[in-house]
Amino acid sequence: MTSKLFATLLCLLWMVAAPAPVMAQQPATNVIPRQTEEVASPQAKPGEQLETARKNLARLTDLVTQAKNDDNRLAELKVEVDATAKQIIATSVATRPRLDEIKARLTELGDPPAEGAPPEAGVVTEERKRLLAERGEINALTGTAEDLSIQATKLSNGITATRRALFSNTLLKHTDINRTTLMDAIAAISLERETFMRTVGSWLTFAWNFKRLQLLSALFLSLCAALVLLAGTRRVFSPFIHREVLNDEPGYITRLSVAFWSTMIPTMAMAAFATTSYFFLQVFNVLRPDIAPIVSATLAICVALLFVSTLSNAVLAPRQGAWRLVRVSDRGARLLVWSIFAMTAVNGLDYLAGTISEVMGSPIILTVVKSLIASIITGLILMAMSLIKPIVAAGETLDSQGKPWPRPVWLLFVLTGAALIIAALSGYVGLARFVATQIVMTGAILVTMYIGILTGKAVAKQNALADTVVGRYLEKRFRMEQIGLDQAGLVAGLGIYALVVLFFIPLVLLQWGFQIADIQAWAYRIFTEIKIGGITISITGILAGILLFAAVYVVTRWFQRWLDGSVMARSRIDPGVRNSVKTGVGYLGLGLAGLMAISAAGLDLSNLALVAGALSLGVGFGLQNIVSNFVSGLILLVERPFKVGDWVVTGTTEGFVRRISVRATEIETFQRQTIMVPNSLFINASVGNWTHRNKLGRSDIPVTVGYDAVPRQVMDTLLQIAAAHPLVLKNPEPLAVFTTFGETTMTFELRVYLADIVNGNGVRNDLRLAIYERFREEGLGAPFPKDELEPEEPMPELASDVPAQQAAPAEAVELPVIDEPIKRSGTQRRPRRVSVEAVGDKD
Repeated sequence: MTSKLFATLLCLLWMVAAPAPVMAQQPATNVIPRQTEEVASPQAKPGEQLETARKNLARLTDLVTQAKNDDNRLAELKVEVDATAKQIIATSVATRPRLDEIKARLTELGDPPAEGAPPEAGVVTEERKRLLAERGEINALTGTAEDLSIQATKLSNGITATRRALFSNTLLKHTDINRTTLMDAIAAISLERETFMRTVGSWLTFAWNFKRLQLLSALFLSLCAALVLLAGTRRVFSPFIHREVLNDEPGYITRLSVAFWSTMIPTMAMAAFATTSYFFLQVFNVLRPDIAPIVSATLAICVALLFVSTLSNAVLAPRQGAWRLVRVSDRGARLLVWSIFAMTAVNGLDYLAGTISEVMGSPIILTVVKSLIASIITGLILMAMSLIKPIVAAGETLDSQGKPWPRPVWLLFVLTGAALIIAALSGYVGLARFVATQIVMTGAILVTMYIGILTGKAVAKQNALADTVVGRYLEKRFRMEQIGLDQAGLVAGLGIYALVVLFFIPLVLLQWGFQIADIQAWAYRIFTEIKIGGITISITGILAGILLFAAVYVVTRWFQRWLDGSVMARSRIDPGVRNSVKTGVGYLGLGLAGLMAISAAGLDLSNLALVAGALSLGVGFGLQNIVSNFVSGLILLVERPFKVGDWVVTGTTEGFVRRISVRATEIETFQRQTIMVPNSLFINASVGNWTHRNKLGRSDIPVTVGYDAVPRQVMDTLLQIAAAHPLVLKNPEPLAVFTTFGETTMTFELRVYLADIVNGNGVRNDLRLAIYERFREEGLGAPFPKDELEPEEPMPELASDVPAQQAAPAEAVELPVIDEPIKRSGTQRRPRRVSVEAVGDKD
């Protein structure tokens, strides 16, 4: 089993928190500042940086030569070389703006005067000479930077080639396996055992006699950490990893989730316990340099064994068939679990034995023989697994005898096991050991990744989270509805995907020979330097921009609420002004948040100039109305011809303004219908506002009576009715106007002023009722159009010499309710008719 996996498990927390690769440290230089700026050359600093880079490359070249057989050290040196190369390129790029300025200035100055031409000014000549000299210095620096960059690239490629050769040599190294080799190994085993026992015994004696307190403290703190982790996982994750507390017949998503988390949570807890234990032993200076690798390997093997065993039990569930993810028999599941655990234990012991041999300084042949034995045992286990009969036929129960593997699977087990044995016996022990390790560890990692991906996919499905324990808990605890649960399931699925990628991909890479430094360098490039053509995208910058945008947006919303509720609410500011200020602050904050997010993301706005120019044509044609409405909305918010709550009339739309946005204005009609009116209509058309300055308004009520009524008495009565209404203003005072002579009727108009014109409908209704009742009581005639009457007999003409008081009483006629025609949605409702007696005095 390779050391990369165990090193990662022990240093997992360090990997997550490890900083990105940094530039190679440069030796400090004490530079005495010049007394005058004129003496210092502008290219002095870039020259010093390139000289430092040259020395750094020479140092790294020597270190690479010394560490040509150490893959870990070569990986670290490659990171430093790449960082130095980036620094060289950055130094060269930093001189380009000045070079462009020099070229532009030389173009302005022109060429020197030709022979025989009038001489130019001395100042121009001196400036040209200075610029040419500076350009030569920059060109020299650029050439030096290119040479150093080429050297750094060659050194980096050389390191990669050396590491590739080391990996190939390790795998394909041939060792003669014969009787002499085995006898030498047997002789070395006895010596190694004695050395190991003596080393461990001396360390335990020394630690107990001289570092007893430190040893007990480290063990106590490690046990405390283990208890905390155990209690925490049981209390927090018990519903997710213990099958006994869940359903007897779980669904597919539940089985996947339990299998994934019952593998991940104990493994992470064990890895954290191993890391803290090793940390405390190192902090208290209990471990000796020769004991530390052995302790580290032992802890790593414990983590690996727990990981593989929990994974196999989670997938195969030998004792609980209802939770099994693959359809195999109970007996087959038990045999498969034991076979997988045996292969893991053999590889783990082989790794531990190799570590002990390396620490004890045993002959290399002993390590080879140990790996030979482990590879042969692993091959035999694989061949034995081909004899298991785990397949359950359709219609049979899980406790049945089972059938053999399908022929392709059977051949895979047999051929792989035989290949391991043949490779080991042929002398390619390193290759056999590598393949055996990948079968166990990489296979377990890939299976866990597959389960995790299936879990994330299943959780992210619509209506899936609601059927799980977590979904029911969220619904009960936070009263989440189905939409909220689906959104939470989508977020949870994406989180599981991210966990699978970030946690398991590095483990697979480490299994295949890559180092932690390689993974850190790749992660740094992925998150900071994704190049698409000439554009460089930084995932870290984009995430930072998104977080900054969200933070500024939240602050803006909070400031809006505080400004509206705490400041403007106490200043008696008009609601329309408050709405305009609140909306303006919101758009201003949104714009600032966008600009700050773009800057934080590292996007160069100048690069968007070409795109904006290309889009301007489309804006001019396709987005003309949108831009027009947007600009009109800004004008409305600033100019404020109407505000929220105003009663406006535009075209056929009449109602109250409820909301003003940058694209459209929301108007609520008297029928409670909401109409979205584009803002450009308010700018380009006439708009009536009944409540622009204030709510004071005049309401007119037309009254039509016959010629038998007395005009002055009608006008006085109308004024009395208006004065009696409590909502009619006394100043301005009401007016009664004789407006029209008709063929058979006279038309009057009662004009009243109201403090709140919004209440005009109710006031007009009250006045019409009062007019009808007073006119009927006082015999002033019918206040309605004459042509609306439908008398049974024609009304007699009044004789000029007969007083109105002596006229015969008129017969009953059908009269309409006093009301003017009401226009609603383009139709006219005619007044209802009622039967009343003719107005007049009776004898």
